[in-house]
Amino acid sequence: MRAWAGRAEAALGLAVEAVAAMLVAVETAVLLAGIVARYVFHSSLVWSDELASILFLWLAMLGAVVAFRRGEHMRMTALVTRAPLPLRGFLEALAIAAPIGFLLLVLHPAIDYAMEESFIVTPALEVPGSWRASALPVGLGLMLLVAVVRLLRLAGLGRGLGALALVAAVAIGFWLAGPALKPLGNLNLLVFFVGLVAATVLAGVPIAFCFGLATFGYLALTTRVPIMVVVGRMDEGMSHLILLAVPLFIFLGSLIEMTGMARAMIRFLANLLGHVRGGLSYVLVGAMYLVSGISGAKAADMAAVAPVLFPEMQQRGSKPGDLVALLSATGAQTETVPPSLVLITIGSVTGVSIGALFTGGLLPGAVLALVLCLVVRWRHRGPEVVRAARPGGREILRSLVIALPALALPFLIRAAVVEGVATATEVSTIGIAYGAIVGLLVYRQFDWRRLGPILVETASLSGAILLIIGAATGMAWALTQSGFSRDLAAAMASLPGGQAGFLAVSILAFVILGSVLEGIPAIVLFGPLLFPIARTMGVHEVHYAMVVILSMGIGLFAPPFGVGYYAACAISRISPDEGMRPIWGYMLALLLGTILIAAVPWLSIGFL
Repeated sequence: MRAWAGRAEAALGLAVEAVAAMLVAVETAVLLAGIVARYVFHSSLVWSDELASILFLWLAMLGAVVAFRRGEHMRMTALVTRAPLPLRGFLEALAIAAPIGFLLLVLHPAIDYAMEESFIVTPALEVPGSWRASALPVGLGLMLLVAVVRLLRLAGLGRGLGALALVAAVAIGFWLAGPALKPLGNLNLLVFFVGLVAATVLAGVPIAFCFGLATFGYLALTTRVPIMVVVGRMDEGMSHLILLAVPLFIFLGSLIEMTGMARAMIRFLANLLGHVRGGLSYVLVGAMYLVSGISGAKAADMAAVAPVLFPEMQQRGSKPGDLVALLSATGAQTETVPPSLVLITIGSVTGVSIGALFTGGLLPGAVLALVLCLVVRWRHRGPEVVRAARPGGREILRSLVIALPALALPFLIRAAVVEGVATATEVSTIGIAYGAIVGLLVYRQFDWRRLGPILVETASLSGAILLIIGAATGMAWALTQSGFSRDLAAAMASLPGGQAGFLAVSILAFVILGSVLEGIPAIVLFGPLLFPIARTMGVHEVHYAMVVILSMGIGLFAPPFGVGYYAACAISRISPDEGMRPIWGYMLALLLGTILIAAVPWLSIGFL
């Protein structure tokens, strides 16, 4: 049975991966064609954005299928990995069975939604809206097939049926309790959006499906809202064209690593600072800041920096735990450095200007870099085991000249968006074209064999992120319709301390949410609720965005729950246990830096 399931999953997975990779390439080509037509030939392709929007939803859904097959949907595994082996196996099966339950429940409403969209005709291409909306039922159906064969392959028939039976029992229990739940009113928010979400998240169920199950259960059992609305909210959340920058910047991050651009930047910084005490630690902080200015994905940033620096740092006597702790801390520190995916997401869901966020994010990232450097200086106050020779001026100048094409890219990206030359989506496409040309003609390190896997990885990570955004959008809509946003606004407005109290509670809340829910789900879920409250309390929306993002980053990259910390460990190939102690000094420094940024709004809005 397991062998058959493995073959079926591999065949289905390869077919979906090929289509998803092709969609990433086609999206890039379509957007680039639109930019070239507008700026070179002064003639707009009126259909380009519409075609990109249609293909984008297909990319999001097929990418989510690829992510499911690879086990790459975001989930909290801190408790699962500590469970006894038999229980851990059952929880892993449950992490597949629970999504199966959600997919079965939402598949029929998704089909109905696609049929409803067929009555809408797009203005430029004049095709039915169902061409785009059909991506939802097709993607959900493929995910269901992948989930079933994956459950059989990983858990076997007995354990798989046991996990499905538990999911069915819980679903039937909620259905039977429906008449008793309706009179509870807003107490149902605690039952579904606190109790059910917490239980499924802690059990290791992928976060997107935790949100989906809670939203479906709340609307189906306690309201008269048609379930098709859940699908419509998911579609709305995933279909913002600005979010097309997510896969494109992920692709760009992988491209700069493949073409040697990241290595050139790091080599220049190493020549500049590597000879001072703790110099390569400063280089790590600076390299993450620079590379984050090109790629929006933290995993791509860390993967570009760590393999280049860590071997030399270990030769100079650095302990593996210190290395992974600093890498994880720099991941949190650079969350506000444009074109961070979190900045793009927060602009998409709250309506804050992307250009303003890109401008406002630079100085807070630099402030936290300085704070981390102070900790590095304190930790390297003793004698070093190995001291590197200081390179000559000619060598430094030579490495600068080699790095200049790579160093120019982050400034190109920021200038294009901030000056209004291109949108965040367009500038990501320009960055890809620039990176490909520089890799081919300057660094001559363009590995065509790696292009296919990179496109598949881009689709997978994008699908995981976008499915969470869709599910969280549906959940946020349900919370808003319940009146929760009004109650939350009243509670936050009544906090003692005014602005200071509101910011302090926000920091604490997003540190916790970033740890438990990861960054983007927390932003999508609570951003639309809290940003209007911040405005009414006189907090500038860009300033509040920086405080929220940095707080979320601390939770995301702090053990024992922060998924970002374990991603840093996996990229570094260092045991998580080794970094547990040294990371807390860095996290305390980041928290103090975040409090400073919250207390001094000028650091976020001084250059707007």
